[in-house]
Amino acid sequence: MLTRDAAWQLLCDWTPSEKLRVHAHAVELVMRDLANGLGQDVERFGLAGLLHDADYDRWPEEHPHRIVAWLRERGDKDLAHAISAHYTRWNVAYDSLLDKALLASDEITGFVMACALVRPTRTEGLEPRSVKKKLKDKAFAAGVDRFEVAEGLRMLIEAVGGTEEEHLARIIAVLHEHRVALGLNG
Repeated sequence: MLTRDAAWQLLCDWTPSEKLRVHAHAVELVMRDLANGLGQDVERFGLAGLLHDADYDRWPEEHPHRIVAWLRERGDKDLAHAISAHYTRWNVAYDSLLDKALLASDEITGFVMACALVRPTRTEGLEPRSVKKKLKDKAFAAGVDRFEVAEGLRMLIEAVGGTEEEHLARIIAVLHEHRVALGLNG
C-alpha cells in the first residue's frame, strides 16, 4: 500500500515547481478534510489529492497518463481512476465518491488560494460569497476552468448534499487552518 511519505517523495522527484507542490498539498488537505467529514478513507483521499498533478511539471503533454500508469502498476486502481478522471473533458466515468471529490477539490482549491493571495488578510475573513463573486470575473485567475469548478461542485453536492457555500466555507477553513504551510499567512 502506498504511504504518504512515498507519495510525497514521488511528487518531489517528479515536480520541480514549488508552486505545484503547494497546490498538491492544498488539494491533499482539502480531500483529507472531506473524507474525514464523510467517514471515508482519509489516507486514500489525501493521496489522490497529493498525486493528481504529479506528472504535470515534467510531462505536461502526457498528464495524467504517467502518474495513472505508475499507480496502476502498483495496484492502486482506485487512485489511478480518480486521477484519470480529475478533468471532465477527459471523458472518464465518475464511479466513486473519490472520483467526484477529487474533481470537486482540484480547481476550486487553487481558485480559493488565488482569492486569498490578493487579500491583505489572506484567508482570514474570506467568505464563500466573495469567492463566488470572483468566479464570475473571467479575468481573475483566468487559468481556472469555471466549468470544471461548477461540475465538480455539482457532482459533490449530488453525492453528499450540502450547498456550494458550505463546501466553499469548508475549503476556506482548511486552507486557513494550514495557512502557514501553504504560504497564505500574509
